[in-house]
Amino acid sequence: MRLIILVGMLFSISISMAQQITVIDETTKEPIEFVQIGSKGSIKMLITNGQGQADITEFYGLNDINFRLYGYEPKEFDYTEIENLNFKIEMTASVFMMNEVVISANKWSQISSDVPYKVSRLTAKDIALQNPQTAADLLSVSGDVFIQKSQQGGGSPMIRGFSTNRLLYTIDGVRMNNAIFRGGNLQNVISLDPLAMESAEVLFGSSSTIYGSDAIGGVMSFQTLKPEFSLDDQPFVKGKAMMRYSSANNENTGHFNVNVGWKKWAILTSVSANKFGDLRQGSNGPEEYLKPYNVQRIDSMDVVVNQEDELLQSPSAYSQMNLMQKVRYSPNENWDMEYAFHYSETSSYGRYDRHLEMKGDEPKYAEWGYGPQKWMMNQLSINNYSSNFLYDQMSIKIAHQNFGESRIDRKFNNLNRRTRVEEVNAYSANVDFSKRLSAKNNLFYGVEYVINDVVSTGIEENINTGVTDAAAARYPQSQWQSMGVYLNDEHKITDKLTVQGGLRYTHYLLDAQFDNTFYSFPFQEANLNNGALTGGIGAVYSLDAKTVFRFNASTAFRSPNVDDIGKVFDSEPGTVVIPNPDLSAEYAYNVDLGLTRVFGNVLKLDLTAYYTLLDNALVRRDFQLNGMDSIIYDGTMSQVQAIQNAATADVYGIQAGIEINLTKGFMLSSKFNYQMGQEEMDDGSLSTSRHAAPWFGVTRFSYTYRKLKLEVNAQYQGERAHEDLAVTEQGKSDIYAIDDNGNTYAPSWYTVNLKAMYQFHDNFTMSGGLENITDQRYRTYSSGLSGAGRNFVLSLIANF
Repeated sequence: MRLIILVGMLFSISISMAQQITVIDETTKEPIEFVQIGSKGSIKMLITNGQGQADITEFYGLNDINFRLYGYEPKEFDYTEIENLNFKIEMTASVFMMNEVVISANKWSQISSDVPYKVSRLTAKDIALQNPQTAADLLSVSGDVFIQKSQQGGGSPMIRGFSTNRLLYTIDGVRMNNAIFRGGNLQNVISLDPLAMESAEVLFGSSSTIYGSDAIGGVMSFQTLKPEFSLDDQPFVKGKAMMRYSSANNENTGHFNVNVGWKKWAILTSVSANKFGDLRQGSNGPEEYLKPYNVQRIDSMDVVVNQEDELLQSPSAYSQMNLMQKVRYSPNENWDMEYAFHYSETSSYGRYDRHLEMKGDEPKYAEWGYGPQKWMMNQLSINNYSSNFLYDQMSIKIAHQNFGESRIDRKFNNLNRRTRVEEVNAYSANVDFSKRLSAKNNLFYGVEYVINDVVSTGIEENINTGVTDAAAARYPQSQWQSMGVYLNDEHKITDKLTVQGGLRYTHYLLDAQFDNTFYSFPFQEANLNNGALTGGIGAVYSLDAKTVFRFNASTAFRSPNVDDIGKVFDSEPGTVVIPNPDLSAEYAYNVDLGLTRVFGNVLKLDLTAYYTLLDNALVRRDFQLNGMDSIIYDGTMSQVQAIQNAATADVYGIQAGIEINLTKGFMLSSKFNYQMGQEEMDDGSLSTSRHAAPWFGVTRFSYTYRKLKLEVNAQYQGERAHEDLAVTEQGKSDIYAIDDNGNTYAPSWYTVNLKAMYQFHDNFTMSGGLENITDQRYRTYSSGLSGAGRNFVLSLIANF
């Protein structure tokens, strides 16, 4: 009998320990999703599900269980206090955040006040209110990332004076950069689905210690929706359906995702489909931005036809679909495994800026566009939580990505259409470890291996006869490999001072085979075999609960990729870039200082100053081929150029933010970015760096009351005068405005926008807005496509 009683007591204790907690909003009493629950006494990090619930059995008996979510005051309890609250936690909406949770800094969840870098974070709520059409537009919502566009189906981020292959993209911790990420404007970010994002983070400054090559200007880290388990014996089902319309480009978007979870298994499916018409620009702005015609093929002739609406930017229409499928399995509390499949494909679409180019009185091109841009990723993630000698947490990520893109062009009234197709298969494996050495010391270390296979082909077709012939490819057939190992330590010296330091060694191999059928290159192959040691040290000093100082110094490098060494293309009218196998890595040295200060519950200031020196920089310069400085390329005598280690460059600037809590739900905030970059030219003179954007920012005035959110914002950019344009930009009269002296320049601009979101039912939310209310005709700096004119946006979201 005593044995039965004892077993019963033990059973009841185990049942009581398997305790489910619910987190709700203090004001609305609604459950809060994505709350992160952690403790110094446990290596696990829990996240509440769509019902605000999580199983905190792991934290039984601990006295420092903390609850954190961006937009809410952090809270900390011991387990007994939680029991006394009947396992229901109320969180208070926060005006100012000092301790939000970020994961991009070292690949693990970390409190922002312990990170010595500037990190900008966007949540699912931010994304829902702003309604970005693409992942590039999503980044611009932050107010800290500048987006350049050459066509509607694109968006090339600029961060701290760097762009393209000097920035790193990661999706669920896997690097997206591949061997043909180019130095020119890059459009791959649109392959990501903004409607399937849980959050997005931008880590500013060089981060090669953790992420390796390409992370010179910053890291853009995207976290997609994660499958959620059930906390009881009933399946946990939740989902969302969304429809959206935008008037400026007749956008029609549909999105659907559904999660079904059991105790150990969970599946998540997400599907999005977008259709965008030609983008209409504003009616008030530079006349030079108008192209009131397009080219049509009529009676076997290319004919210039006037448009009925001169504000339409044609051709810029395209469509896109995204699919994501995830399966998650957790056999016990120590293992968490997930397989993810991502697929994205666009339709063919026009590169609008090329259609602005003229040859005499006629358009230069009858066709210039991209074929379907395709991206596929298979990823397997394995996480182990097991406190042992080597680690407390281990993360293994194995991924295969396939990239497909093509370029199609045909000169005006030329019968030959050229198509160049590129395919990259990228394989990667990462093993990352986290080890708590003591209550105040955390160690992060890991290894990475990446291999890319590049296949590039060219085809020329007579559009009348349909006869095709082989043509020159854009790239050599290549294989590119990267191997890296890193170590990073975080040490809390005192309660006020945290120091981080790390080292990384990365080694690169590249083998490229050139086809000299179409070009007389004095070489047939290119081989690279080099490595680099990078490091960084940073510190965070909390003067008090309201004042934080940040310091960070780091080195970074970027090894030449296939695009740098082997590309053949016409970069601009009258020039041709040819391969250069004699390249070496470029190196960056970065330092930044930051200050965050909160004054009561009224004002928050955030200021970061930075400086980056780029040495041995890979830049496009005049070159010779077989002793000649000009060759006939595509029927035009063109100046020969090549990528060379020919310069030093530096960038410095400030990033400033202010938030003012006015009263009772009213908030005023503003972000301002100023950067200046200079690049050394062949003759020793200095030119403004092409990717250092003019000053830009966003100011927001918002009101929040229960389930209603209203916002009026202004986005703006400063002028870049002709003499302040990069030397390589000054001659591009097709994309820039013309000043009173007949010179190119980038005018300043602003837009005023209204956003609103209202949850009118437990399951239904309406979101919309009126963008560019004053119908400005503007172009972001260096862009060949104008921004949308006055635009009405409406979306309806159903949650179940």
